[in-house]
Amino acid sequence: MAKMVFQQSLSSLLLLRFLVLATTAMAQSSSPTPNRTVIEEVTGWLRIYSDGTVERLTPPGAEPFTAIVPPYTSPRNGVTVHDITTDHGVDVRLYLPEAADTSPHRRPVLVHLHGGGFCVSSPNWALYHNFYAPLAAELDVAGIVSVYLPLAPEHRLPAAIDAGHVALLWLRDVSCGWNIYGAGDDDSSTVVGRFRDGANFSRVFLIGDSSGGNLVHLVAARAGEDEPGVLHPVKLAGGVLLHPGFAREKKSRSEIENPPSLFLTPEMIDKLLALGLPVGVNKDSVYTSPELAAKAVAHIRMPPLLLMAAEKDLLHDPQVDYGKAMEHVGKKVKTVVSRGNVAHIFYLNFFAVKTDQLTADRTKELVHTVKSFIDHH
Repeated sequence: MAKMVFQQSLSSLLLLRFLVLATTAMAQSSSPTPNRTVIEEVTGWLRIYSDGTVERLTPPGAEPFTAIVPPYTSPRNGVTVHDITTDHGVDVRLYLPEAADTSPHRRPVLVHLHGGGFCVSSPNWALYHNFYAPLAAELDVAGIVSVYLPLAPEHRLPAAIDAGHVALLWLRDVSCGWNIYGAGDDDSSTVVGRFRDGANFSRVFLIGDSSGGNLVHLVAARAGEDEPGVLHPVKLAGGVLLHPGFAREKKSRSEIENPPSLFLTPEMIDKLLALGLPVGVNKDSVYTSPELAAKAVAHIRMPPLLLMAAEKDLLHDPQVDYGKAMEHVGKKVKTVVSRGNVAHIFYLNFFAVKTDQLTADRTKELVHTVKSFIDHH
């Protein structure tokens, strides 16, 4: 049964990869339809045209954050970065700390699920690299595996949930040495072998930013529904939700009163989620509603969770409500709120981290809290 479940997930992800490549090739090789019109737009980030074309944009001021950081094999601040094409239908970016090679003990693994409202962003953006590369060196981990998620509206949920789950299946096969090597930026077999030799696969943690925080919940729930032994020896030891994208159809007080930022506006909340959720599904669903998300996992095995929120985040209130709802159904959740004038994913704004003392202090506190959570689970 476990083999059948895996084969079904693998087949769906291989098909998804084919569709992504085919769609990309068509977009690159064909000219736009004459007289096409914009039928939907998320200001600065996304346009959808009447011919079905999806155009992803960078708003003014965000260019440094969306800049692509290529992988590198010469250590920078104690970390190398590798893009690996697995044969499981998902690609991953591996942050590999040098310290993992010399450690006498096996270390935990982080699986990173990026944000972007299920519609935009990529693990190779500077936005993520400038936080997760240093984090790999800061934490006592074997590595951070960041998943290249399929994006909506071309691939609506549950596509990203499927990809996150298959990344866990890939880790399972890595741990067992089964058919794990695909193509990559360098000798992937050597890189993945080094990673495997230093990893404790019984201590795997999910971590995600914004909508990636929702995916931490959703992927953990998917794993909790698996039959016993499907992921063995991989075990989810915990999940870290960093400013997750929980929201309801009715606006919360924080959405009304807190100011928007470059990385989150009311328009982004409404439109990106509308494009990312399954067709016919709105925010009052298990994907984004704090209460419905918690209710859906009431009888599912869930790992301990760390929920990080920010006082001035537009989604502060539903984030905190999620923590309360999860505790109400008997799940173990630690909620920590970063106080002061800090907004959605402030810790990823590397300019503010360098120039604003409050942002720098709160980022250090956030990293310390994540490290403490991992060390204790």
